[in-house]
Amino acid sequence: MPVFFFSLRFLFFSAIIPFLASIVLYQLDTFDPAPFPPNALVYSTASIPPLINDQLLTGAEFIGVGLLNSPEDIAYHRDSGLIYTGCVDGWVKRVKVTESVNDSVVEDWVNTGGRPLGLAFGLHGEVIVADAYKGLLNISDDGKKTELLTDEAEGLKFKLTDAVVVRDNGVLYFTDASFKFNLHHFAFDLWEGKPYGRLMSFDPRTRTTRVLLRDRYFANGVSMSPDQTHLVFCETPLRRCSKYYINEERVEVFIQDLPGYPDNIRYDGDRHYWIAMPSGVTTWWKLSFRYPFIRKLQGIAAKYGFNTMILEDAGVLQVDLDGKPIALYHDPKHSHVTSGVKIGKYLYCGSLMDSHIVRLDLLKYPAQKRL
Repeated sequence: MPVFFFSLRFLFFSAIIPFLASIVLYQLDTFDPAPFPPNALVYSTASIPPLINDQLLTGAEFIGVGLLNSPEDIAYHRDSGLIYTGCVDGWVKRVKVTESVNDSVVEDWVNTGGRPLGLAFGLHGEVIVADAYKGLLNISDDGKKTELLTDEAEGLKFKLTDAVVVRDNGVLYFTDASFKFNLHHFAFDLWEGKPYGRLMSFDPRTRTTRVLLRDRYFANGVSMSPDQTHLVFCETPLRRCSKYYINEERVEVFIQDLPGYPDNIRYDGDRHYWIAMPSGVTTWWKLSFRYPFIRKLQGIAAKYGFNTMILEDAGVLQVDLDGKPIALYHDPKHSHVTSGVKIGKYLYCGSLMDSHIVRLDLLKYPAQKRL
């Protein structure tokens, strides 16, 4: 009898009380995720291209090992042959890449004091930086001068300045992924499932910041079309990229039902866009996005230091100017690929986790037709 009583008491304190406490905690927590739009929950093979390399890391080379702390975006300056990338320690670094990665040179160029994400080149040699914490920055005079261009629109401060591109007339177009959550808490934006992102422009001549589109779901990468008529920008949780026609101020879908969650998008100068995807679509992501209560549990767990955001099978998708998928380079063992840039015969990949840039020889390790 005493043993039986002890067992019941042990069960009560070890299982039932924690269970009841978790229910109370769930009910009292104010984090309130919303359902995603139905089209975000559609999964098809329409965006799977005919050519695939599913072993991106096989044969890949690593540039700047240990010298590049989470190189999120990659921008290539054709005239100088230098790669610019922003790191988590605040440094915008310049990388001189040679045929042999062992001879590559990494230079600490400018430290923004924040977290540089998207990078673009201005009309007069300046480097434009979308700094997640600082706002939109202009670095000029070969790194000697850093100027804040804008950090708010319509009285609302940017929380996560993300990506930027420059039009031929000098106007900058950029995204604020979330006006509610900063980079440190960006996962809560995805879990909450509400559109806090904006697509904006900044005109250096008038110093005017305009909100072009609001109510976007984690507005992320942005790229300019080669004819300068429209932008292509990504919404990460919707697995969608859209066109924004600048003069008409209208939006249409560019590509949707992506095989992963898009981050940066880069135009390669050869009639192709390259869309980086930090993670492929997994069963866990599907369940999480479909059921708000799961995202609430993820949010509560994160507040207590438990990371439930598992990213895997990252890669880069190549599409044509019409959004038609051409080739996919990915790897189940890789994660957090945030940018993909084609330079010559190589694909260069940035990351939120790696301490280097991944380079793949596309001629030696091409994507091939699926069997």
